[in-house]
Amino acid sequence: MCPNCRAFITAADRTCPYCGNQVGPRAIDLRSPANFLGGLIPPSYFTAVLILLINLALFVATCWLSGSFMGDVNARALWALGAKLGYSVFVQHEYWRLVTAGFLHGSLLHIAFNSWALYVLCPQVEEFYGTSRLIVVYFVATVCGFYLSARMNPGISIGASAGIMGLIGAMVAFGAVNQSSLGRAIRNNYLGLLGINLALGFMRGSNVDNWAHIGGFAGGFAVAYIAGTPIRSSQTKEAIWRLAAAASLMLTAYCFWLMYRNFPTPEELRELLQSGGVG
Repeated sequence: MCPNCRAFITAADRTCPYCGNQVGPRAIDLRSPANFLGGLIPPSYFTAVLILLINLALFVATCWLSGSFMGDVNARALWALGAKLGYSVFVQHEYWRLVTAGFLHGSLLHIAFNSWALYVLCPQVEEFYGTSRLIVVYFVATVCGFYLSARMNPGISIGASAGIMGLIGAMVAFGAVNQSSLGRAIRNNYLGLLGINLALGFMRGSNVDNWAHIGGFAGGFAVAYIAGTPIRSSQTKEAIWRLAAAASLMLTAYCFWLMYRNFPTPEELRELLQSGGVG
């Protein structure tokens, strides 16, 4: 997007074809991931790939605890690694599960689908909102999604889809604020994705947690609507969003530390995995 006339231009344009304004490189293209994996990660996909690597590492850990890398994993292994369970959240006050649950997955198909969605959506949201806002959107959407899920659906629930729905919410918020024809097209396109996801979740026999989807969408929409895009933003406002992103990352790390601190002992874990329930 041109910072002067706000027209949509391509990432390769260095001069806006509409107003003639000189356009510099995007913020996400100024980062140099050359020190990470030999520069194999494209700059615009850097944040997405980091999230995917965390998800993959936890999925491998879940499969190892479950004793199988094929098919569905053990729900009790998911609980031990931080899955959302209403009783654990509201009775045992393990609120950190509202964050850790967003990085866990229950099957190869589950993580494959969510990985594809993250790989597609993260760069799009980051291009519009920048890295700081993307991080805050994803964090808030995950927490809001699993909080609503814990209230309305107290059973075991996991997955990156709450955060993914927050990314969809952010794009809908952009279209709601930007009243151009392209803005409306973006809004309608992502509302269509929202509708498809919710419809699949309401299908009979579906194992989709629509409450997490609804909460995630609402959280992502709210943050993005308030935040706006970095275009014509002040240095003070950008500093605030960088601090908010840093706080989100620190809270995420703290939640995983709490998961580690509350992880069952080997004896407790053996008994848990052989038992018939969790909590």
